[in-house]
Amino acid sequence: MHLTGSCHCGKVRFAVDSPHPCPFNRCYCSICRKVAGSGGYAVNLSGHYPSLKVEGQEHVKVYQVEHEGQRSPLQRHFCGHCGSMLWVYDPRWPELVHPFASAIDTELPTPPEYTHLMLGSKANWVQVEGNPGDPCFAEYPKESIAAWHDRLGLTHPIESPDND
Repeated sequence: MHLTGSCHCGKVRFAVDSPHPCPFNRCYCSICRKVAGSGGYAVNLSGHYPSLKVEGQEHVKVYQVEHEGQRSPLQRHFCGHCGSMLWVYDPRWPELVHPFASAIDTELPTPPEYTHLMLGSKANWVQVEGNPGDPCFAEYPKESIAAWHDRLGLTHPIESPDND
């Protein structure tokens, strides 16, 4: 599925092809809560990194968490003007990019369930809302975003780029 997204001020626009476009997870870790805001959690999708096209790249900034003197390889991209979180990239998985659902302008599919993760670090004021029977995890689930989409029959094929 071809997705388009942007920041709030419009200085950054992007497009990416996604085999996994359902907003499947809600991450309640303190990092997502503080950088992405929303309901005390962040929602990421999965995209094919080689297809990522960005307009306004000069406005994109990157935040990497530092903990106990170690910098995380995970790169959170955001607009340097309005602060909108845009996508997450991790060079350990160079073929993937994870746009924040909140930055996507394309109408997204409604998931049949949500995976609630990192509940062990959820703020006490945050309510876990979803569907009865949604999977919940104190930390990370074993099921990947790709496996979740496959299990529920929600994976979208990615068209091969033309080699003109």
